[in-house]
Amino acid sequence: MNAASGTASAPFVRQLLGRSDYAIISEIVEPNTRVLDLGCGDGELLQWLAERKKCDARGIEISSSRVQRAIARGVSVYQGDIDEALLDYPDSAFDYIILSQTLQETKEPLKVLRQMLRVGRNAVVAFPNFGHWSVRLAHLFSGRAPKTKLFPYNWYDSPNIHYLTVHDFEELARQENWNVERRIFLAGKHTGTLWPNLMAETAVFLIRK
Repeated sequence: MNAASGTASAPFVRQLLGRSDYAIISEIVEPNTRVLDLGCGDGELLQWLAERKKCDARGIEISSSRVQRAIARGVSVYQGDIDEALLDYPDSAFDYIILSQTLQETKEPLKVLRQMLRVGRNAVVAFPNFGHWSVRLAHLFSGRAPKTKLFPYNWYDSPNIHYLTVHDFEELARQENWNVERRIFLAGKHTGTLWPNLMAETAVFLIRK
């Protein structure tokens, strides 16, 4: 099977802007498309997509200081809450909507995902896998909320409010009848991990209605 299925030998994944998930996303997004990045931070990925792939790249970010830094990069970003930001957009306004490493921080993740698939023709979702073996061991041996290299926060100051695994997302996609076009599983700087719900640190899904 191919690397996207998560069962091939583990090929190396380059990093983009210091992140392997960005490298995967940059390969998924086609040139000259309309892109909206939710929780875009400083706008680094948007700037890269605009300059290298000539995308009409826009973003939404809740932090005002990050919005200012993104604007300074020359990308179109406005301050907004992801849970509500898409409600005013018309159907199919974008070719791709990106949500990377932020799904677990949203108040209503299913609502956000449904809106992404309404507003965008494609949704690219990357999230940390809470089913990873290190999280399981941390919980088993400490008897406390897991605290690992992947999830270094204390329970009381963690931005993560929904804890999902690869299996959880796959099951949701089936329930919602979403088409999973691609699934890429990252373990460090490699893809193609065996048993992704146990071994993958990060999952990247390309989904459509």
